[in-house]
Amino acid sequence: MTEAVSRPTLEAVAARAGVSRATVSRVVNGGDGVRAPLAERVRQAVAELGYVPNQAARSLVTKRHDAVAVVIAEPETRVFADPFFALQLRGISKELTAHDNQLVLLLTEGRDDHARVARYLSGGHVDGALVFSLHLDDPLPGLIQDAGVPTVFGGRPGWGDEGRGAGPARPTAKDPGVVYVDCDNRGGARAAVRHLVGLGRTRIAHLTGVLDQTSAVDRLDGYRDVMAEVPGGNDPRLVVESDFTPAGGERAMRELLDRCPDVDAVFAANDLTALGALRVLRASGRRVPDDVAVIGFDDMLPVAEEADPPLTTVRQDIEGMGRLMARLLLRGLSDGRDRTDDRDRPDGRGTTDGCDRTDARDGAEARGRTDGLDRTGSAVDEPHAGGVILPTTLIRRVSA
Repeated sequence: MTEAVSRPTLEAVAARAGVSRATVSRVVNGGDGVRAPLAERVRQAVAELGYVPNQAARSLVTKRHDAVAVVIAEPETRVFADPFFALQLRGISKELTAHDNQLVLLLTEGRDDHARVARYLSGGHVDGALVFSLHLDDPLPGLIQDAGVPTVFGGRPGWGDEGRGAGPARPTAKDPGVVYVDCDNRGGARAAVRHLVGLGRTRIAHLTGVLDQTSAVDRLDGYRDVMAEVPGGNDPRLVVESDFTPAGGERAMRELLDRCPDVDAVFAANDLTALGALRVLRASGRRVPDDVAVIGFDDMLPVAEEADPPLTTVRQDIEGMGRLMARLLLRGLSDGRDRTDDRDRPDGRGTTDGCDRTDARDGAEARGRTDGLDRTGSAVDEPHAGGVILPTTLIRRVSA
């Protein structure tokens, strides 16, 4: 057994720096009122002794835990199989790490897990929460509100939408205290379908995502916006519900071919759904894009580039959204309020000013051709007061 090594104490740092224990405590915990020369002596003593503050004791002083819960309202089987979540977690982790905060990952498999997550958040273990992949009947928003934890949501909230049946205990999407980050799902879908129409396709189908999530609903609405102007575009057989997975894309594509064998284009709700659709089209002897053009959504690399053929898709900055979620939460905590400030609120088109986000076009140019008209904002669909909507970009590859 390794013998325990005694850790340097606050008193030892004070003695080395020649100051009081209280002065060391203020410097270590980021307090004010210490002259610069004294603060520098304390920092030098901390470095020389290798002093590490006791987190429990520090929390008593600062009222902060330097930890953030990331709550994903999905089972682990989906979270660890879908690269979307890895990208979003990478963005969140980078931002939290840059501010010396720890990430605590919480997943939900069912109702029992909702209660467990609520108990954890209420227990004062974290300073705030980042929550995404919520479903419309999810109780988590109300539980989090009851826990009193500052929160930023990933994705446009759908609770409280007319006809969606939000419970009275839950905050609504129009509540200015509800802060969220999303991409322009509806505008991105419009750009994809307009591109297919521009290619001369007339039997354009949509394989949806899970329709109890606002991202899937918004993409379906964007599809319908454009198809309303296409002769025969209101054919309900052209819309098949899927679930954002390759297997779901396969099932939906088979059903679509049974319903509409004359289909000549498919807009899939995400890249994984598109992968499943491509497999079924290939097995059925249909050529892509000659017989059927296919467009996905997300531009998850290497998924889109390594598809057969390489996938035309709508790019959203998934990692950038994760970073922005974390940045908004940390800024709200440092300001003593869990809301966006003026620099992070959307302008009239739904994009952000003053945020260090990755521009969608910069990444797009390196991955595929872009069209100057295919970059979307939210001119029509303005976000609610607490929302930040990031633009999307159509990335053209071989499949459409």
